[in-house]
Amino acid sequence: MPDQRTVLITGATGNIGRHIVAALAAAGHPVRAASRHRPTDPAAAAHHIPFDWHDPATHRPAVGGVHAVYLMPPPVSADPVGQVGAFLDLAQDAGVRRVVLLSSSAIRTGNPGPGQLPTAVTDRFPEWAVLRPSWFMQNFVAEHHHHGASIRRDGEIVTATGDGRVGFIDAADIAAVAVRALTDPVPHNAEHLLTGPQTHSYADVAAMISEAGGRPVRHRTVDVDTMRRRLVDSGIPDGFAALLAGMDAAIAAGAENRTTSTVADVTGRAPTSLRDFCTAHADHWRPA
Repeated sequence: MPDQRTVLITGATGNIGRHIVAALAAAGHPVRAASRHRPTDPAAAAHHIPFDWHDPATHRPAVGGVHAVYLMPPPVSADPVGQVGAFLDLAQDAGVRRVVLLSSSAIRTGNPGPGQLPTAVTDRFPEWAVLRPSWFMQNFVAEHHHHGASIRRDGEIVTATGDGRVGFIDAADIAAVAVRALTDPVPHNAEHLLTGPQTHSYADVAAMISEAGGRPVRHRTVDVDTMRRRLVDSGIPDGFAALLAGMDAAIAAGAENRTTSTVADVTGRAPTSLRDFCTAHADHWRPA
């Protein structure tokens, strides 16, 4: 029998959230799919509730009667602590016991800005998990992401990462870990560093996309300030653009050149490889 306590999924229409909603609903867990826009998938739409980080009136109804929350912080915010902290206070008052926070492998717990969020969760809730995934494979297919857009438009991936390597991860694997962290009888009360099975440079990624999609794609390296300006020009706020460009510099210095067994340890199955992901999404990159 599945746990009958309600689970709230913020960011329910995103790369990770939609997989979590689908898995929980399929397993019979009561779920609330919280997002600004109603999901297009009919099954997910049946669980939808309105939720907007910039509309506090949507927050209290979302957490009422909820046992566990998957927390995706406000996007493109370099300092989300105040906004998220107010929501977590509401959740605590409403009786929420478990929170699973989406963080990042590039964000150290305790650092300014997003690095303050893990403590905001662990200080308030007795049951928790912090997911720290590496960079998403979906960034190369999402047209709203600067990498996905530049691949389709210019046939290139532009970074300040140099030859640095990353353990790119499929969002579906992150979601599988999140589902376990939300529903396992024993709370994880741990930070989970999540990666794919191998590390790759962005030049490796470009080569795999070229092979799978049948079109030339290259990696072009720029300096950190050029990367920041490029991100700002794409519509990303300057503070968050500076944060992202700084993460590229950290990759160049080797910060993301690592893999972990966490996906397999938590879910019992191996994570998706980048080559398999590229093969599965080849149609996205093929010339029209």
